[in-house]
Amino acid sequence: MDTPANDHHPATPARRALDTLAENTEDTAALDTLASSDVLIPVPDDANDQESADPGMLALPVLEQQGGRQVVPVFTSELEMADLLPYVSRYRMVPLGALAAQWPADDLSLSIDAGSEHRLTLTSDGVRSLLARP
Repeated sequence: MDTPANDHHPATPARRALDTLAENTEDTAALDTLASSDVLIPVPDDANDQESADPGMLALPVLEQQGGRQVVPVFTSELEMADLLPYVSRYRMVPLGALAAQWPADDLSLSIDAGSEHRLTLTSDGVRSLLARP
């Protein structure tokens, strides 16, 4: 395995795709792998049990960053999520491509594994054009 000895996160296909995209954002194989991967979406504390269980309804957690930019954090593993958001107790697993296909048209960004060195943050246009696969 090509990961450092102190790296306690498994090298999942999604993580390897993120590593590849950090070097080459045009790598279509990595984009396809990422789009077909499941991601963990934290369930907001104010979402009720019905909303968090209904497969047709998905409440997105929105974090506001410096400068007022809004971003939705998603994660490739429980370990990645726990590193950045240790207080999250509930999450949904969703195919990233399906999420991207329904991404809102506003200025909402998507951040994949935001707390890691292989993170990827995309604008709303980038989410829809790069990750929404047919």
